[in-house]
Amino acid sequence: MNKYKIWQPFIIAATLAIGIVIGIRLSGPYRNDTALFNFRSGQFNKLNDVVNYISQEYVDSVDSRKLMDDAIAEMLHSLDPHSSYIPSEELQAVNEPLEGNFEGIGVEFHIQDDTIMVVTAIAGGPSEQLGIRAGDRIIRVEGKNVAHIDITNSKVMQLLRGKGGTKVKVTIFRRSTNKTLEYTITRGEIPLYSVDVGYMLSKETGYIKISHFAENTYDEYLAAFKKLQAVGMKSLVLDLRGNPGGYLKTAIKIADEFIPDEKLIVYTEGRSRPRDDYFATANGLFEKGKLIVLIDEGSASASEIVSGAVQDWDRATIMGRRSFGKGLVQEQSELPDGSAIRLTVARYYTPTGRCIQKPYDGIYEDYENELLDRLKRGELVNQDSIQFSDSLKFTTPGGRIVYGGGGIMPDLFVPLDTETLSNFYSQANSKGLIIQFAYDYLDQHRASFEQYKDFLSFNKAFKVDQKLYNEFVVYAAKAGVDTDQSGVKTAQRYIVIQLKAMIARQLWKNEGFYPVIHELDPTLHKALEEIEKSNVASK
Repeated sequence: MNKYKIWQPFIIAATLAIGIVIGIRLSGPYRNDTALFNFRSGQFNKLNDVVNYISQEYVDSVDSRKLMDDAIAEMLHSLDPHSSYIPSEELQAVNEPLEGNFEGIGVEFHIQDDTIMVVTAIAGGPSEQLGIRAGDRIIRVEGKNVAHIDITNSKVMQLLRGKGGTKVKVTIFRRSTNKTLEYTITRGEIPLYSVDVGYMLSKETGYIKISHFAENTYDEYLAAFKKLQAVGMKSLVLDLRGNPGGYLKTAIKIADEFIPDEKLIVYTEGRSRPRDDYFATANGLFEKGKLIVLIDEGSASASEIVSGAVQDWDRATIMGRRSFGKGLVQEQSELPDGSAIRLTVARYYTPTGRCIQKPYDGIYEDYENELLDRLKRGELVNQDSIQFSDSLKFTTPGGRIVYGGGGIMPDLFVPLDTETLSNFYSQANSKGLIIQFAYDYLDQHRASFEQYKDFLSFNKAFKVDQKLYNEFVVYAAKAGVDTDQSGVKTAQRYIVIQLKAMIARQLWKNEGFYPVIHELDPTLHKALEEIEKSNVASK
């Protein structure tokens, strides 16, 4: 490093200081205004008065509210990467996934050809009750045209969401009948589900996927579990991949389902918060039986509480890749103006005493890019690239070695699937053509799918054959994708399965999507093999 680079920060600081002095001298003496009087009196709110002073005296006009919001956000960021400020206009959207509901007309939509197309009317919601169907186009809202005007997702949300009990007039075009229909929809409370799906992988093995830990997650989990148990489930794969976390109390309830009575699930502790222990109760419905928990680099916080607890008590096999590494607990406090702060008040520890929070050196960008660094180091594809200090080593009651200080390390590593399918697949996927083609195809052939009474009959009989795949290739070519013969052939299996999965999702939601798309999931296949292997060994 040359001498200039060493001294550069000091030169810049000195230059700024000189500039400030010159500026003061050129502008003359201080003005004895209100803001400066407050500074000198010693009786002032420093943050408020600085913002007020800038607002009054700065050379250009400023947004004082934005200044204050930015200052608070930066102040919280300087503490740790998870303390945060939520402006009032964003608070509702931030809280909705955790509260488990929102208010609106109750449709899932997709913008197709610059038109709002209903993918599905949410069960029990206002739109479904009025008879709005998948495939309907919303072309006017309150008499104003919303088709072919460069409509965006955020604009659709503004138009259709609103306080429960309020009404909105929409005009629907139904392609199957070529008719235009008018509806007045009374907005209502629409559920947001956190258990994506529960179904049987095999005769005795069930699968449940939890996307996040919300207010209603435990009840949703119990419903899914009991449904699978009723059809003979004896082993369970719990999928927490990509689950960013949520409520601590919900994670504790889920973990309690697997851990015997009176065993420690997690404890929290902070400078101003004494240690608080959370123990399992006698209510668990699956304290015995083969359990595999799937995690990856997107599994964080509450997901790590659950996987850490069952790993520490040797209750489950953790499979996948090292989890995110968030071992901090935030408390949300709402402010009088409707904004809120989420402040880290404690760390949480797994039963063996592990804090799995990954290191933070005060540089937020480095923390955010840490997952990318894992990929660059080869950790996501090679288990040997993961290094833990011996000081982070812990031992479970069963003698298993586990680690703290950077996420939950799985017992069975499954690398990220980095197989390069082909340039044809990459282009088609990045342009969203697979999803778009599936929407178009179902929209044009919706009547032909009425023959399938349920997903099982569809899954057994419907196939994306060579003719249909060839139609997709032509569709991709028209969109500018390079359709080289080798690439088209290499990608065929993946695209065929994805097309079928996307069609199934429109017809049967997640219950149709996941059983099809899981054909391309090596981690899930390995989990099922592990369960079957253990079942054979126990006989």
